[in-house]
Amino acid sequence: MSAVQEEIKQLRDEINRHNRLYYQEAQPEISDLEFDRLLQRLQKLEAEHPEWITPDSPTLRVGGEPVAELETHEHRVPMLSIDNTYSLEELRKYGERIEKLLVDEPIEWVVELKIDGVAASVTYVDGMLQRGLTRGDGQRGDDVTHNLRTVRDLPLRLPAGAPPLLEVRGEVYMTNSDLVRLNQLRKEAGEEAYANTRNVTAGMIRRLDPREAAKGNLRMFIHGVGASEGLKSQTHQAFLSEIAEYGFSPTPMVETLPDFAAAVAHCEELIERLHELDFEVDGLVLKVNSFEQRGRLGTTSKSPRWLIAYKFEKYEAVTTLNEIRVQVGKTGTITPVAELEPVQLAGTTVSRASLHNAEEIERKDVRVGDRVVVEKAGKIIPHIVRVEKHERQQSLPAYKFPTQCPVCGTKLRKDENGVYIRCPNPECPAQLKERIRYFASRNAMDIEGLGDKLVDQLVEAKLVNSYGDLYRLTAEQVVELDRMGKKSAEKLIAGIEASKQRGLARLLNGLSIRHVGRSVALLLAGHYSDIEPLQQASAEELAEIPEVGEAIARSVYEFLHEPHGAGVIEDLKSLGVKMQDEAARQTVTGDGPLSGKTLVVTGTHPKRSRDELHELIERHGGKAAGSVSKNTDYLVAGDKAGSKLDKARKLDVQIINEAELEALVGEQ
Repeated sequence: MSAVQEEIKQLRDEINRHNRLYYQEAQPEISDLEFDRLLQRLQKLEAEHPEWITPDSPTLRVGGEPVAELETHEHRVPMLSIDNTYSLEELRKYGERIEKLLVDEPIEWVVELKIDGVAASVTYVDGMLQRGLTRGDGQRGDDVTHNLRTVRDLPLRLPAGAPPLLEVRGEVYMTNSDLVRLNQLRKEAGEEAYANTRNVTAGMIRRLDPREAAKGNLRMFIHGVGASEGLKSQTHQAFLSEIAEYGFSPTPMVETLPDFAAAVAHCEELIERLHELDFEVDGLVLKVNSFEQRGRLGTTSKSPRWLIAYKFEKYEAVTTLNEIRVQVGKTGTITPVAELEPVQLAGTTVSRASLHNAEEIERKDVRVGDRVVVEKAGKIIPHIVRVEKHERQQSLPAYKFPTQCPVCGTKLRKDENGVYIRCPNPECPAQLKERIRYFASRNAMDIEGLGDKLVDQLVEAKLVNSYGDLYRLTAEQVVELDRMGKKSAEKLIAGIEASKQRGLARLLNGLSIRHVGRSVALLLAGHYSDIEPLQQASAEELAEIPEVGEAIARSVYEFLHEPHGAGVIEDLKSLGVKMQDEAARQTVTGDGPLSGKTLVVTGTHPKRSRDELHELIERHGGKAAGSVSKNTDYLVAGDKAGSKLDKARKLDVQIINEAELEALVGEQ
């Protein structure tokens, strides 16, 4: 091998390595300028020695010669569409249908993001990229191989050991950051800006000239497989790990859940994190994990039975960012909020949007006075997708995050190894209001009549400066507040008094200890059942509790031993607040009244929501399942119980109502 050939090989290996570090691992080692210099050197050498150009050369990423037209080819395996729903109830019904088809079998489910891009399949033969097709009509698609070669996180050659035939399927997409960059370039060229990432992607992937497609910096997430020979994986999760080894970018944030109910619950949690992404998502996809079970489920004429998309309507609008304000949360978290020029979205007027944290403002380069794209999708709170930088009319100053609490003036601190900035003052009035609100909420101490406005009045009148002050209130004090009559005041005091008996789990949840929510509070209360042994436990002992871990353990230990937290516990104890929880202990030890029992909740109930009934079941040792089977012991049926009630009757499952469940556990 000549010296030039050796240099070409080294350059290709180095460029491919940096592509992998940048696109797959998000850990770039060199600047864009340094990368461009490597690529330019390789282009120069290949131009001088065209006989040494190979189909897997990274220079093809910048685009080769245009094609005369797009040809169509048949998919080796049809690319069927995905059945979808916008309804949570319909989603649950789908899960029930699958459980009927795979009756009495455990079914693992995978939840992954539904990328809002352009579906494509890419076939590799003997490790080389052979052909890339769009979905088309599902039977035949447009040949866009020339443009897919420009997608830098799509390997041109697979490593040794890859299947001899591998057809991967996924979504070609563009990041919002790249759309911002592209629109700035278009403005400089006097061209019209693109409206959204999906439309740009759909247009670029079908260009005849791959050099035009290369300008979009398109990317591709892989989420499925078509024709293959020699694939090792037997489950979807294993498949994603396997293709990552071959150099592909699998869809991120994928989770495997033990049953459909857990998968649906995870969907609700995942939706709240979508603002973190720099690419567009228009739903979530739930898939059966096992390939063998998928094979038995088969397909309909239009779509596979083993997956469904849970979609949400997305609405976007462009408006002006007038101001950035910050709010103080119950644990001192400083959350920036965008004050917007009011704009109509999904039939409602939107004038505020969360900016989440300082790093998000910096990442998106959000500045007061900017024109911004604001999005609302389903139940997600409105958020800013991107800044229309090409519309900036002047040099706007970068936003400077406050260094002091806007309410109490305390110097702010950033979490160690985290993104959040906090006010560390536990006596901050803003924190106090939020903590009292949460303390009184249904999942915590459940104080009837203590709403947000009343909390504001109590704190502002300095009647409540701590949790303990709630229990020192008198009806005479409360009746002096706005819109509070004698009966309302007496009812509130009675509600506060009743909350003393809620038990340790609810108390721990209500105290706003960092990292401690309802489930962790239940674990801690169940493990110790009394506040005193919990106070005596070391951080190391706490960390050994399953599902607790070091970060939670350290947070709990510090709260119980630093002066403020220890003082809170002693104050509440002196006021008669119950700090034991036998029911929670039964949950952990398995000797509660529902121990070993599986219950399913359906319909609407007079006192509690479905989540609250699940919490009641789990607190007394039972398992709250999402669907009825022959292993179900009780169906807790309310109004509009639907198909679960019919199935329970067929399987002779015992049917009870909310009141009968309360009687079973001894909790009215």
